[in-house]
Amino acid sequence: MDVHDFDFDLPQELIAQTPLADRSASRLLVMDSETGEVTHTHFRSIVDELEAGDVLVLNDTKVLPARLIGVKEETGASIEVLLLKEIGDNEWETLVKPAKRVKPGTVVTFGDGRLTAECTGVADQGGRTFKFSYEGIFYELLDALGKMPLPPYITETLDDQSRYQTVFAKERGSAAAPTAGLHFTEELLDELRAKGVDVEFITLHVGLGTFRPVSVDSIEDHEMHAEYYQVTEQTAEAINRAKANGQRVISVGTTSTRTLETIATEHGGKIVAGSGWTSIFIYPGYEFKAVDGLITNFHLPKSTLVMLVSALSSREHILHAYEQAVRERYRFFSFGDAMFIRPARKENR
Repeated sequence: MDVHDFDFDLPQELIAQTPLADRSASRLLVMDSETGEVTHTHFRSIVDELEAGDVLVLNDTKVLPARLIGVKEETGASIEVLLLKEIGDNEWETLVKPAKRVKPGTVVTFGDGRLTAECTGVADQGGRTFKFSYEGIFYELLDALGKMPLPPYITETLDDQSRYQTVFAKERGSAAAPTAGLHFTEELLDELRAKGVDVEFITLHVGLGTFRPVSVDSIEDHEMHAEYYQVTEQTAEAINRAKANGQRVISVGTTSTRTLETIATEHGGKIVAGSGWTSIFIYPGYEFKAVDGLITNFHLPKSTLVMLVSALSSREHILHAYEQAVRERYRFFSFGDAMFIRPARKENR
């Protein structure tokens, strides 16, 4: 299958640069996964779309303010370090700009020396490992010195850093927000619970590999980066009970989807509590084992995320829906509008 089969025209001005004042005020495109039929509404209407007995699965990862701006101790040159993953005692995988200025042994200081990092290794595409030194608590320093690692297509300053966190963010460790969850407010979640929707959580710490472009022509040749996940007994039991009773599992975001499908693939369709790493790559032809429907944002052309949502319906239906979203001037990507891929009705499944 060719990567270019998942391309579409997207005007630059439709890329949302700032979040709406009200999280739940975004627009919602609802698409029937079987017929491809599209309707337009607003995100608050998700309460009408979900049914009593549905299990709604959200990702409670918390984004680290992982973008640090420091100076090279030797020359005073400005260095940007983006934390990706802790790999040892105070040692992190990072991305660095400009990478050519940072070699093993290079020391970078942040916040007038409150935090110091020495480069301990070099990887491809600007990757570096750093060993950090400091006094106090690392995450408190990070809160004080770091900035949210916004995607490169967002060029405006984010005044309120909490807007790149979901209201239910809990488990810190993510390099990017699970953006489909940004639309939910506590009030909206309470409405869903009052209706009888079972709201459950998984954790998947989003890595930048999810958003890296596909650099091969054939999607079968693309390799996903591994990301860490955790699932509790409560969430596993709720999903297994729903599946046994013929009720729907609706994931919020591609991260929740990948977590559930990884576990279900490894355990014969069952969800088992625990933790691990997922590098699952979902594209058309994949048979879903856990997830029935998906709430998601609008994704980049030719991205693995467009391929994933296409697998839940069809490439033709998704690209047709995206054409309508462009025509109707929906807002795209992290701070943009949402899409609900509605499961086929039970009698048709």
